[in-house]
Amino acid sequence: MGVAVTGRSGEGAVLAVLAFGNFIVGMGAFVLVGIVSPIADGLGVSKADAGIVLTTYALAYAVLSPITGALTGTLPRRVVLVTALSIFALGTVLSALSASLLMLAASRVIVALGGSMYGPIAAGIAVAISAPERRGKALATVFIGGTIAQVVGMPFGAWVSYHFGWAATFWVISALTALGAGVMALAVPRDIRFQAAGLGTIFAALADRRTMFATAFTATMIAALYMVFTFFGPLIEASVGPDPEIRTGFLMLNGVGAVIGNLVGGFLADRIGSWRTLILICIAQIVIMPLFSIVPLSFLELAIVIATWSAFSFAFIAPQQARVAQFAPEAVGIVLSINAAMIYIGITVGSAVGSRILGWYGLEALGIAGGLVAVLALAHLVASGRPRPA
Repeated sequence: MGVAVTGRSGEGAVLAVLAFGNFIVGMGAFVLVGIVSPIADGLGVSKADAGIVLTTYALAYAVLSPITGALTGTLPRRVVLVTALSIFALGTVLSALSASLLMLAASRVIVALGGSMYGPIAAGIAVAISAPERRGKALATVFIGGTIAQVVGMPFGAWVSYHFGWAATFWVISALTALGAGVMALAVPRDIRFQAAGLGTIFAALADRRTMFATAFTATMIAALYMVFTFFGPLIEASVGPDPEIRTGFLMLNGVGAVIGNLVGGFLADRIGSWRTLILICIAQIVIMPLFSIVPLSFLELAIVIATWSAFSFAFIAPQQARVAQFAPEAVGIVLSINAAMIYIGITVGSAVGSRILGWYGLEALGIAGGLVAVLALAHLVASGRPRPA
């Protein structure tokens, strides 16, 4: 359905625009991490209660992603992208206007609706317009917008909220999102070729146990990573103390590693294949994550561990997206939507299990526990196998 994007220059321009949209969606999600305390103070609730807005977004995204993929499966891609960012902007405006925790949580469901529409569609377009030998790089290019958002989202949200109030952060994001919707309307071709999909497609995908088991590897791997990442701040402080500037520096180092890892993951997927790349990433995490249990680390040791952990963590997304697309080439958009849901299921499970481990055994147990779950993820990957040859 539609026409193909021709030429590498045309392909590159579309991928850059899609990456900008992912940056916007990522900013809308990650700024919350840096403004939980101002929200709690502003709404007169505890920090633990304010944290529910993060969980609400993650769960809503996980539930809505495959549903929106099916319901929008026959619509032109540009229409869906513009609509997604418009809904995202509306939800963010409502977040800025929220006078209670309940209203804020409800607004995050609307934001998640827009985000769950945008992300899988952007990845699906990357798959559709790129040649198989460039697919990993194309997915990495689109996803790098979200990676950069993670680097700047937390410090940006904290800076704006502490200077102008937490609502100002949402106003800035809503304006950025409105700009993004306009860019999509002008820059994305009207008739990008795509696979039409409907509710029947999602039911068929869900019934394919082999594809679903391969896609569920995303949740297993993300859960392992978030057992550590959820408590990155305390892990850093355990080695270098509570100095906020030093902690911010290590978080920025994590972001640099994430950007590099994202690009390298796409490169390796194109060169040695997605499955081999993911095997390498799992083995690396099995080795690296237990090092977080050897605290305190020296300044240099901690820098090396964080940089390598971050690079191997964010190298995971592009090859796994390329892999699940190969499992169901007739329903790429739907399986990418389900894969996006698995990311947020993994975040929710990993954070919850990490909290339990922290409460029962202390901070030093998180790295070992994450490494053990990475072993489980490797077993999951091997058991799910490789896609059948086309």
